[in-house]
Amino acid sequence: MFDGSMDDLLKKAQEVSQNMQAKQEELAKKRIDVSVGGEMIKMTFNGKQEAISIHIDPEVVDPKDIETLEDLVLSAVNEGIRLSQKVVQDELGKQLGGLGGMKIPGFNL
Repeated sequence: MFDGSMDDLLKKAQEVSQNMQAKQEELAKKRIDVSVGGEMIKMTFNGKQEAISIHIDPEVVDPKDIETLEDLVLSAVNEGIRLSQKVVQDELGKQLGGLGGMKIPGFNL
């Protein structure tokens, strides 16, 4: 249970909020690169989990086999989202971990 004063808790919460906002802005600038299919599909995501670029090797474009291309694109998108979520979670977890060991009910890190 939290043993500090309410003022200390409020100050720390305000500090964490400001730090979180700065961290989110920093994360938005991060770039996460993924590739699938032996680098036939390459995508870049940002820390806001948005796809910002895609490169498709012309070799993978076969009008008779669109399914493979679709599967590769989906795979790249899902991997990019997964990795960008991990980056965000890791970075924000570090930030929230700075609460100095305070135990706040219902908030576990």
